[in-house]
Amino acid sequence: MKGDYQDLVDEISALLGAPATLENRDFRLIAFGAHDSDDDLVMDPVRTRSILTRQSTAAVRSWFEAYGITRATGPVHIPAAPDAGVFRGRICLPVRYRGIVQGYVWLLDQEPGPGAEALAAAMEVAERIGVLLAEEAKAGAGLSREFRAVLTAGRGWQQDMAVAALRVALGPGAEGLHAAVCVAPWTGEAPASVPGAAAVCVVPGDAADANGVPGGSGAGPGGSGALAVLLRLRSTDALAPALTAVNRLLPRAGAAGAAGPGPGAAPDAAPGPTAGLSDPVRTLAELPAAWAQATAAARTAAARPRLGPVAQWSAIGPYRMLAALAAGPADDPATRALLGPAHRELARTAEVFLDCAGQAGRAAAALGIHRQTLYYRLGRVEQLTGLDLDDGEDRLLLHMALKASRLHG
Repeated sequence: MKGDYQDLVDEISALLGAPATLENRDFRLIAFGAHDSDDDLVMDPVRTRSILTRQSTAAVRSWFEAYGITRATGPVHIPAAPDAGVFRGRICLPVRYRGIVQGYVWLLDQEPGPGAEALAAAMEVAERIGVLLAEEAKAGAGLSREFRAVLTAGRGWQQDMAVAALRVALGPGAEGLHAAVCVAPWTGEAPASVPGAAAVCVVPGDAADANGVPGGSGAGPGGSGALAVLLRLRSTDALAPALTAVNRLLPRAGAAGAAGPGPGAAPDAAPGPTAGLSDPVRTLAELPAAWAQATAAARTAAARPRLGPVAQWSAIGPYRMLAALAAGPADDPATRALLGPAHRELARTAEVFLDCAGQAGRAAAALGIHRQTLYYRLGRVEQLTGLDLDDGEDRLLLHMALKASRLHG
């Protein structure tokens, strides 16, 4: 498919006598013609960024869209704007299919410029590109549907059937290493493309909640869910490209708040969307387990920002076990009162004290309080819970309850 796009872009470049670039409707680069000019203005900052990073910024997108390219059915001439990094004017050829914009072909506007006949011929090529993009989008929608089914199906034969359908939809791409990614909260539609992704979908809020995803149906106006991405990997040791792709998704997750912090953990509250990356898997049958890892890692990143905003399942330590044990909010009778909203400061004091291995001096310093204040608060914790903080098992119970409450805050 990429070769088809490149051939069509080269055809437009030849028709108009200028190098062309093709971007999808999200302004992500698909193909570009060769640049053989010595003119430095040919590669202005906007064009350079588009080619090197394969995407444009939101500001650049808004600037170009202000010229009506999303509604245009013919070539649009856009003037230069040096202040915006656009040193040369552009000609935009909207790429449409059945009236719906699929992408854009861009050329530098130069004197005397292409004639009407050449532009008409280039628009015919753009229509052929639109057909390809629409077909690819349709195939992507099918993949999203099958991918979502795997993540939301119950265990047993339903899940087995969903995995089999996804395997067929992916074709040869079903083989090899993959990792699951969870980005939450996520509002709106899934992005049209994610570098290195085999499939992308949005998991609805109710299903996201069921999987312990931060920012489920209760997060954001009208509810929100989580973005799920099935990433292709080259090897189990080469996760850097995957992490780069995930980091690029976070700014697109919107301004929806992440899940509320655990009791007394306001200073640790995550400022926005978080993401989790599973361990690599070799078969699609392992995908449900990988999704559980990714959602647990995303929830951990929301609860413990020092581990995020992108947390790897392999790096979240005790939260791996807590995620497996805590199917729902912590509700042990001994810790129930402490975990209520009235005792956030006491809960945070107890958590820091236990994180510091019961060393009062370290805990008091971390909390910024006097040691006597710490002892007073710990005494109150013992009164509320009936636990003895000198007893190892009581400490373990309290520590687990406090950490689990973060995952389901």
